[in-house]
Amino acid sequence: MRCPYCGNNGSRVLDSRPIHEGKAIRRRRECESCAQRFTTFEMIEEKPVIVIKKDGSREEFNREKLLRGLLRACEKRPVPIEHLEALVMDIERTLRERDQLEISTNHIGEMVLDRLINVDEVAYVRFASVYRQFKDINVFVKELEDLLNRSRRRHKTEKRIDSQV
Repeated sequence: MRCPYCGNNGSRVLDSRPIHEGKAIRRRRECESCAQRFTTFEMIEEKPVIVIKKDGSREEFNREKLLRGLLRACEKRPVPIEHLEALVMDIERTLRERDQLEISTNHIGEMVLDRLINVDEVAYVRFASVYRQFKDINVFVKELEDLLNRSRRRHKTEKRIDSQV
C-alpha cells in the first residue's frame, strides 16, 4: 500500500477491524519509510443490480425503497420489522447471486409476494393491490379467492401433519 505522505510502497498493518456488519475491513497502517500512520478501508466490490422499471427506465436496486414498500403493506399489522429486514436481505442476496445484472420490477414483485404470503396474508393483499395495480374489483376478488384457497390447503396440510404426530 502506497504511503499517502512519502509515496513509499512499504507499510505494515498495525490493526484490522471488520466494519459495516463485516462487509468491510478498516486497517491502521504504518509506513516503513517515514513512520507515518494512515488508515485504509477494504470492501467487497459488489456488482450492481439494475432494476428495469415498467416504463423501461433503469435504476440501481434500492433495498430501502423495497423495505419502505413492505413497511407500508405491514402498517398496523403484527409483523416485526426484523422479519421484513430479513425478507429484504434474502431478496437482495438472491438478486446478487444471479448471473444476470438486470431484473424487472415484475420479477422482484413476485419474489416479494412469494415470501410475504408466509409472513402475513393481509400484508400480502395490500402489497399485491399496489404492485399488481388491479384494473377492477373482479380481478381483486379473484386474487383474494386464490389466497383463500391457498390458505385453506395450507391449513389442511398442517392439520394432517399434526394428526400424524
